[in-house]
Amino acid sequence: MTTPRSSYVQCLSPAGFHRMAYVEWGDPHNPRVLVCVHGLTRSGRDFDFLAEALAADYRVVCPDVVGRGMSDWLRDPAHYTTAQYAADMATLIARLDVESVDWLGTSMGGLIGMALAAQAPASTGPIQRLILNDVGPVVAAVALRRICDYLGHPLEFASLAEAEAHFRQVAAPFGQLTDAQWHHLTAHVVKTAPNGRLVLRYDPAIAVPFKAVMAAQGEGKDIELWPLYDAIRCPTLIIRGENSDLLTRATVAAMQERGPRALAVEIPNVGHAPMFMDDAQLAVVSEFLQSAGA
Repeated sequence: MTTPRSSYVQCLSPAGFHRMAYVEWGDPHNPRVLVCVHGLTRSGRDFDFLAEALAADYRVVCPDVVGRGMSDWLRDPAHYTTAQYAADMATLIARLDVESVDWLGTSMGGLIGMALAAQAPASTGPIQRLILNDVGPVVAAVALRRICDYLGHPLEFASLAEAEAHFRQVAAPFGQLTDAQWHHLTAHVVKTAPNGRLVLRYDPAIAVPFKAVMAAQGEGKDIELWPLYDAIRCPTLIIRGENSDLLTRATVAAMQERGPRALAVEIPNVGHAPMFMDDAQLAVVSEFLQSAGA
């Protein structure tokens, strides 16, 4: 696999500056830019297979959302919010020196994309095409509870093989991946701690605002963001894992009838969420980007 270029951009929160890391593939002067943003505890390197496949046609940029991957941790965990993430991404787009980008967001990355695409006026917004990977304006309560059960709990592993065994279990909904793919998905979300053991490469404090929102929402209630979705005007594709517990078929059906009236594709034998590591899933992304026009 080709090694991507690595860089950082300085972003600002109410507590001061922080660096957001990103990798990019393809011609750095290509005006066709695809920004790929990962899920809650993952990293931009989740998209390496997709990025390499599209690099001939796109400049593919994959950031590590602040608090994850190679990015800084925030001084005040209260700022781990979609609003902060969206502001950071606006800074990144300015750094890329393009007027607009296409956006692929998995789970949290899709919510960030929705937040940007919904901003007025739509005619001058930065998102030209939007791909929502297994996320929408209704986040199911059962998935929220599952996330709360693991988020922010410190874990240590004696070896990369032990860490990989953990991810094969907790991330089983990603589907049938090869040994090399599981190794890749593990290696980029762990780091060596001072005691020599491997730990997760995200700030456990990202759980603080997440659990605060859950408490305010109330036990057993979905999170609904329909006003945000209804404000989106750009061409939109929803990709749902067949066995997803976060995005229901009913929500997808409603998304096809309101707001941007999104197209929808369901990926068989996958839960939350498709990882775009096989030809069929890669083709879904490529075909939408081409069919949506230049």
